[in-house]
Parts: sequence; structure tokens; C-alpha cells
Amino acid sequence: MGIADKINILIVDDLPEKLLVIESVLEELGENLIMADSGPEALRRVLEQDFAVILLDVNMPGMDGFEAASFIRNRRKSAHTPIIFITAFADEMHTTQGYSLGAVDYILSPVVPEILRTKVKVFVDLYRMTQQVKQQAEERVALAHEQAARAIAEEATRRSTFLAEASKVLSSSLETEATLRGLLRLVVPYLADVAGVTLLSESSPVWRSELAWLSPTGQEVHVCSLDGSQGPTDEVRSALERVLAGGEAQTLEGLAVPYPPSACMNGGATGNEEMLHSVILLPLKARGRTLGALTMGQGSSGRRFSPADRALADDLAGRAAIALDNARLYRNVQEADRHKNEFLSMLAHELRNPLAPIRNAVHLLRLRGSNEPELRSIQEMVDRQVQQLIRLVDDLLDLSRITRGKIRLQTEPLDMAGVIARAIETSQPLLDARKHTLTVTLPAESLRVRGDPVRLAQVLANLLNNAAKYTEENGHIGLTAQREADKIVLRVKDDGVGIPANMLSSIFELFTQVDRSIDRAQGGLGIGLTLVHKLVEMHDGRVEAFSAGPNQGSEFVVRLPVLTLSGGLQLPEIPAPGANAPRPEQRPCRVLIVDDNMDAARSLSMVLELRGHEVRTCYDGAAGLAEAEGFEPEIVLLDIGLPGMDGFEVARRLRARPRSPQPLLVALTGYGQPEDVRRSREAGFDHHLVKPADPEALTALFPSVPVRPRQPV
Repeated sequence: MGIADKINILIVDDLPEKLLVIESVLEELGENLIMADSGPEALRRVLEQDFAVILLDVNMPGMDGFEAASFIRNRRKSAHTPIIFITAFADEMHTTQGYSLGAVDYILSPVVPEILRTKVKVFVDLYRMTQQVKQQAEERVALAHEQAARAIAEEATRRSTFLAEASKVLSSSLETEATLRGLLRLVVPYLADVAGVTLLSESSPVWRSELAWLSPTGQEVHVCSLDGSQGPTDEVRSALERVLAGGEAQTLEGLAVPYPPSACMNGGATGNEEMLHSVILLPLKARGRTLGALTMGQGSSGRRFSPADRALADDLAGRAAIALDNARLYRNVQEADRHKNEFLSMLAHELRNPLAPIRNAVHLLRLRGSNEPELRSIQEMVDRQVQQLIRLVDDLLDLSRITRGKIRLQTEPLDMAGVIARAIETSQPLLDARKHTLTVTLPAESLRVRGDPVRLAQVLANLLNNAAKYTEENGHIGLTAQREADKIVLRVKDDGVGIPANMLSSIFELFTQVDRSIDRAQGGLGIGLTLVHKLVEMHDGRVEAFSAGPNQGSEFVVRLPVLTLSGGLQLPEIPAPGANAPRPEQRPCRVLIVDDNMDAARSLSMVLELRGHEVRTCYDGAAGLAEAEGFEPEIVLLDIGLPGMDGFEVARRLRARPRSPQPLLVALTGYGQPEDVRRSREAGFDHHLVKPADPEALTALFPSVPVRPRQPV
């Protein structure tokens, strides 16, 4: 190929929309983008052409990405072609498997365009440089002596190998520390006896440096960290300041600079002082900004920097700058994501507090009863809206937990019929409110999967709720389930507003909504389908959306692996909706409520008093402990987030009292993370309920009237 020819890049994904997205991201590179929609198609392409880099989706039907990578690696001509895996989910096991197959990187989807382009460009440039070196070597072989040509080829191979290793090291991690140390161990001893990387802080003019040097024996590379006060000598420091300020390279010759610095003498150095004779300082520039500087020095080896060394160092500095900038961007994204999750968690907690008294008030109105149709209609309306708010808050918390990896599935063998019944029960109020007709079609055979019954019911309920919200009143919604080969296939279809073609590929992304107009009162937050997508993936399944376009309805299809039962393994029964036995009659109890939200405490007190219980309320921990001394409650409903003394401490003090029997302690709080539940248990709570707790569920924890023996007739 000619030097100016376009470089081949192979993109492999079974989803046309993903191929289109990656093609649009990479098209500005101006290279030859070749698409393959399956593993076998990718192998055919590799047999026909050479590629600078292969972007390979992991999760493909039939031959997955790992199997395709194995075949590519087993072919001699493509054994060293760089492979970048693109996947929506990469745990440690999958990452290890990918790197064992020769992957040079993992990129999580949805991809960040700048990062993807940068990583691909590194391998394209390396491929072009390798081809250029080969071409130049071939031309020189024709013109020069065979021995000289062989030496050039060997040097070209050595440098190409170095750049290939540099690309691999610089792209292997998005952590700044790992990138820095990997870079330094590349430079020393290949290009220099001493190397340092100095990075400017994003928030202050103070810099920090990583330093590496070759031992006098030439057998060991030492590395240490320095802050701005432990920097180089005045001459080198002055040159370093010029590079950082102006972004221009500096060269210093005829030096007698001792190394390593005294601050590094405990980091593995021998204690013998060496001298640097020449130093070059190169700016690390990315996106028009100087991030820091790469410093290289020659000392004990007696080497000098050749023009070829300088050219190679310039190339390496450019690649290193991109890698360090990617690491910084990645860190910023992680930090922003952490702040987002903290905000979502705190928002959900703050929303729970006002919901508690509203839910209690609705329950009070229902208990008091009313024969006026208008009042009953108002109660039902408020109750529906409270339930909608509760669902939104739960979605916010679930999203935060999933993105932080805090959700763990409680899987077991399941018959999907019970899961479907639970999902319909959850969605029925919204379906009824919008006067939809729901048609459910199930096969006679059992549909068996391994999954978390609560989370799978949440998946189907979210799809039913989504269909109900985006279908005009008196619409039609269908839910079907069937087995297709080794998959259980669930379909939720509606005749609603439909999905535009340009949104089908992004409908599962966070905060995406089909209709964002101001009158979309049923639109929600745009996180329900994101939760569906993530939960289905956690079950090793797949969810897809289909629509013929606006006002043509939508269909969502969930595919889950079939569970094949062996031996005498039995499926647990999931109770049908409303199948619970009647609750025994409760006896009056002494109940102490401690909550700094006065409305929540007072409304709950009124609910319990209507049920015949004797109730006292307090609004802080100290008052609650004092009240407990004289009142001797049988049940304590205790908020955790109390001012001053929190609920955990109040619970510990109540448990420390020499009383028998001890009261039933129930945490009633807006904090519902697993860590909160664990701390509740350690503090002595018997139960942990998240606000706004259902009064029926709450009072179900109260002791009931003992069963009396039957009298003889």
C-alpha cells in the first residue's frame, strides 16, 4: 500500500444501530471503515484484508466476541492485529478473559467519541508508521548494501516494537498513576538513563512529578514520586518552567547534574551519585492545553540523543499526552458520576420524608370512610399520585445503586407465570386509571428461568407502566410469553404514540423520552427503560424496542435464558396476587413514635389510634428515651435521621435498658441502602422499613391476639 492510502479499520457488531454510531464517530479519521455484523463475517473479512485495528462487540449471537478473537489470534497473519472490545458490561472475569485473548483495550458503551477516536487513531498511526518503515526499508534494500539494509530493518522493527508496546501500555489503563509509571518504564532504559513526568494540577499551579532512573549496573529501574518542592536543580527547573508555561521543547547540553534526587534515595537507589550530561524536555499537549512535561536525561551510559531518538521521543510524548488526557477525562467522568449518584440518593431520601405524612393522611381518610362519591374519588386520585411518586423515588434509588454496582440479584429457579402475575398486580392501578385493556397470553407449558423474582417483576412492571403512560386512554396493551429455542421471550406491545426511527437506538439511555413536550404529564423521568435494560443484562438477557414510527405503537421484547431443571429440583411457588391469608386480629399496643418530621409522626399516630393503639409521639432522640422510661412502649417506631442523637444511638440505648420483655424496634426512615439496613440490625432494630411505609405493612408487624382454643360443643 502507499503511505497516503487509507487504513482499514474493522468494526464488528450485530446491531446495525451500533455500527452506525461507531462509523459516525470514526468517519472524521478519513480511513477505510469496514463493517461486519457477526463473528463469521468478521473472520471472512480478516482472511481477505489486513486491518490496523479491530473493534469487536463482546455480546453477539452465535459466535461471540471472545470466540471470534480466538480465531483471529490463531491466524498467523492476524495474530498481532490489535483488538479493542466494546461492551456494555465488563466485570473482572470478562476483562481477564479478553486480555488473555490478546485484547489491547476495553471500551464501555455507550462510547465517548473523543476517547474512541483517540484510541483508534493511535493504532492507525502505528500501522501507518509500520507500513511506512517497511516501505522505506524495502526501498533502501534495493539501493544499499544488504548488510546496511538489514540493520535499518532491524532498527525499524525495534522502534515499531517499541511504539507498539508504548501504545499497549498507554492504552491499557485509564488510571493516571498506572499510565505514568508505565510510560517511565518504557523510556528507561530504551531512550534515556533518567526520565521524569511532571503534571500540572487542574486546580493550582503546583506540580507533581514521577521520576525513573537506571541503576549504575544497568540491571534495575527505580521509580519514585516528587512534589514541587523536591524538584530538579535550578537550571533544569528553569527549563521545566519554560516548557510548562510556553508549551515548547527545551534542550540542555554540557550539564553536570547529580541524580537521583536526595528525596528518592530511600526508594531503592544504591546511594552512588551519578551525573546527567544532557537533558531534553518535551511538552505533553492535548486538546490545545499543556498538561505537563516529559523530561529525559542521559548520564552513566554515556549515550547521546540522536535525531532518531528525538523524533521517537516527540511521537511518544504526543501519545502519552493523549493517554494522560484520557485518564484525566475518565477521572472527571467518574467524579461527576459519583456526585450524580450522591445527588440522586439524597434527592430520593429528601422526597421520602414529605411522602410519609401524605400517605398516612390518605390512609386516615380511607379508615374514617365516606359515603360521598366525590370524596372517595379525591382519595383515590391522591393515592394514585402518591404511588406514582413512590415509584419515581424507587427508580431513582435503583438507578443509583445499579450504576454504583450496589445491586446484587437474589436468583433462584422461577416459573415466569408467577413473576408476570406480580408485575400485573403492580401495574394494574395505572392501567385502570387510563382505562386500558390488557390482554395476557401465556402458554400451557411452564416457562422456567433463573432470576431474581422481584427484579424480573420490576422489569415487566416498568414495561407495562411505560406502555400505559405512552398510550392514549382506552388503549390496548398485550403481554405475551413463550419459549423460542433456548430463550424465554416476553413481549409487551401497545397501540400508543410509537417511537421515531432515530430514537430506537437510544431509547434505553438515561433520561431519554419519546415525547418531551410540555404537555406530557405522564412522561416520568426517563429512567424506567434504563433500569429495564440494566436489570435484563444482569440476568444475561437482552431487551429490544421496535416501532413502525410515530402513532404506530411500540413493542418491547425481553429474551432470557431458559433454565433446564434436573433431578428432583422444584420451582418455588410465587403467591398469586391477593392470595395471602387474612391477617389475625391485632390487640391494642403501647406505641412510641420518634420522628423529627412532626407531620409524619402526627399522621401516623392518628392512623394507629384509629386502630385502637395507645400512641405517644416525640420529635428527637433524647425526648424519645425520656418518654420510654415512664410509658414502657411495646413497640417503638424510630426514625434514623434524628437531630443530635440519631436513631441508631437511640436504639442502642433502648436495648441497653434492663427490661424484659424488650420492645419491638422498627426503623422507619428515608434511608434504605444495604449499609443502612446492616447498621440498623447492628444497633438492635427488629425491622427496617423505608418511608413512606404502607400503614398496612407496618401494622402487620404488630403482635396479634393469641388464638383461643375452641370451646367444646
